[in-house]
Amino acid sequence: MPGDVALASSGGAALPAGGSAANTSASSSPTPGNENRGCENGALMDSFGIFLQGLLAVMAFSTLMLKRFREPKHERRPWKIWFLDTSKQAIGMLFIHFANVYLSDLTEEDPCSLYLINFLLDASLGMLLIYAGVRAVSAIVEWWQWDSLRFGEYGEPVQCTAWLGQCILYILIMVFEKVLIMLVLLIPQWKKLALLNPINNPDLELAIVMLIVPFFVNALMFWVVDNFLMKKHRTKAKLEEREEDSRGNSKVRYRRALSHDDSESEVSQLTFRR
Repeated sequence: MPGDVALASSGGAALPAGGSAANTSASSSPTPGNENRGCENGALMDSFGIFLQGLLAVMAFSTLMLKRFREPKHERRPWKIWFLDTSKQAIGMLFIHFANVYLSDLTEEDPCSLYLINFLLDASLGMLLIYAGVRAVSAIVEWWQWDSLRFGEYGEPVQCTAWLGQCILYILIMVFEKVLIMLVLLIPQWKKLALLNPINNPDLELAIVMLIVPFFVNALMFWVVDNFLMKKHRTKAKLEEREEDSRGNSKVRYRRALSHDDSESEVSQLTFRR
């Protein structure tokens, strides 16, 4: 009897121990939803992520340097003007980039997938919003004749206050664009897209999301946005026309052109008669 009691007590003690071990192993095993989650929160700003972002910045801005050399020689911007134009775009893009990084870490979903969704929306719908914002601001500036706020024009000599005012206007346009993109992201279907994560290697996914895809898209975006922000030669022509109208010289040139055409027509008529 005592032996039976001892066996029963030992067996009774063994059962809960085995149950707790089973529970511990079950709790330590990864859940199916987190096995293919991809990169973790904070991966976008770790050492590897920062290295990829720096490499992307160098590669993307090299396209702007290539664009400058592709400009016609008589329209090519000096390096100082080119730097003022591209620095506005750099500040705006840095704001969008870090806003996307911050928004990607706010949820429990894969931050790399969420960043890629944010980035692609900025490159498609956001590009249209930026274009509309620049056109609207430029129209207001032309209406009120704020010469220092014309994108790409900094005065003679170059004034830093003109660059600062244009930079503030462009950042406000970028804030407007990002707020609208955030409202679009409130649609529940975007979260379902973030769950699609076929890449099991977090470093590979990070390289694709932060370097490979953004390089090609950023090269196109930087090229197009630089055309928005650089000095428009037609604006310069309009200013020259206004100056000529104020001086009364434009009508004189028009009359001279007419008289020249008339003389040529008279000469042609004489030669035809002969």
